[in-house]
Amino acid sequence: MKIVWFRKDLRVHDNAALTQACQDGPVTAVYFITPEQWKKHDVAPIQIDFIEKALNQLANSLAELGIELIVKTVDLFSDVPNSLVYLCRKLNASEVLANCEVEIDEINRDISVQQHGVNLKLFQSDCIINPGEVLTQQGTMFKVFTPFKINCLSQIKSLDLTPYAKPAYNNLILEQDELITLSPPTISIELPKKDSSTWQASEDAAQAHLSKFLDEQVEDYHLHRDFPAKPGTSMLSPYLALGLISAKQCLYALLQRYPHALDNGKDGPSTWVNELIWREFYRHIMVLNPRLGKGANYNQLGNNINWQNDPKLFKAWCEGKTGYPLVDAAMQQLTQTGWMHNRLRMVCASFLTKHLLIDWRWGERFFKQHLIDGDFASNNGGWQWVASTGCDAQPYFRIFNPIIQSQKFDPNGQFISIYNQALSHLSDKQIHFPVNPIVEHKLARLTALDLFSVLKKG
Repeated sequence: MKIVWFRKDLRVHDNAALTQACQDGPVTAVYFITPEQWKKHDVAPIQIDFIEKALNQLANSLAELGIELIVKTVDLFSDVPNSLVYLCRKLNASEVLANCEVEIDEINRDISVQQHGVNLKLFQSDCIINPGEVLTQQGTMFKVFTPFKINCLSQIKSLDLTPYAKPAYNNLILEQDELITLSPPTISIELPKKDSSTWQASEDAAQAHLSKFLDEQVEDYHLHRDFPAKPGTSMLSPYLALGLISAKQCLYALLQRYPHALDNGKDGPSTWVNELIWREFYRHIMVLNPRLGKGANYNQLGNNINWQNDPKLFKAWCEGKTGYPLVDAAMQQLTQTGWMHNRLRMVCASFLTKHLLIDWRWGERFFKQHLIDGDFASNNGGWQWVASTGCDAQPYFRIFNPIIQSQKFDPNGQFISIYNQALSHLSDKQIHFPVNPIVEHKLARLTALDLFSVLKKG
């Protein structure tokens, strides 16, 4: 008997651990709900609801393969090893197979499992290229994105990206080859949840999103992706965050339609590849710099920033009451829907750190507490990029002007009007300007330039 331990890989297609386990004999699957750990990790109620729905879909998919999904609840990652030891003994399991995760707490959990005597075998099913395999000629991690991307593209061209197929029926069969039919019980997570039904939580839904994006939007992705009122993005981030679809599946499907997409061009398909590689970049950085998982600045000069951390200003930002229409509409989108357009994530993060002078970690946590696509590596990487403390981050003196961002990317105020109907009567020209702003842009910019000057290279 083999045990497949599901984590953020809630799929039966392109799942390396599941594929290998099913080649070696009968399989049982397990998933651990860890309420106290999720609380420590600021998992959003809407993402917990999405996990619950995804687990029920996974249980049904596994049942069709003759595999039972056991869902166990323990408080913390530190409780997992003993629970796995007990399960292995109960099932007489010789191995536990799982797919790697990139965050330090998850890595330490896996080490502890092995130290408890569990024969844990780990596979790579999250990144397109294994962390640690995209290195400089000196054997070190790239500190700049562009050469990392060029190296990635070169390696990817020589890889077989064909996703693993769904395994065949795996478990015991009855006399006369009658397949066992499993009826999995309904899985319920007894934690605070927020309705996630806007997103259908299944592998099929993820694949449908991908196909629709590739058929209808990717050709113009480079033209429309920055405009929040347009359906210009893939909307795959919630599925990637829980592993209902893999980055490799995304890239493989893209290349079936657009083989040139790896040529580092400027069109829609190539631009989307660029975004997939940014995801890789942040994951590789997380593995090779585990201190990032403990709240550290990548650029240690960031330790010298004298954050002002005014709680009243932070509250206004959280509630979408800064007075800047685009920022406030974006924050309303986040708190109401559990998702925020990527361009707006940058605008809101820049406003918090460089207008309000509030520590990026406050914003990182707030986002994680509300995002249905909450993903530690991507969230951390994005916040540190904006705050100029990250790896290959934007220069400290780059400060988004929220008015210009609004005029440029929501020119008719269409997005603003959705989340702030009180402004919908304003003209296309008026709607971008602040109303009773909590800070004045020009003064905030000058203050930020002084505060962030500690990031100047010596």
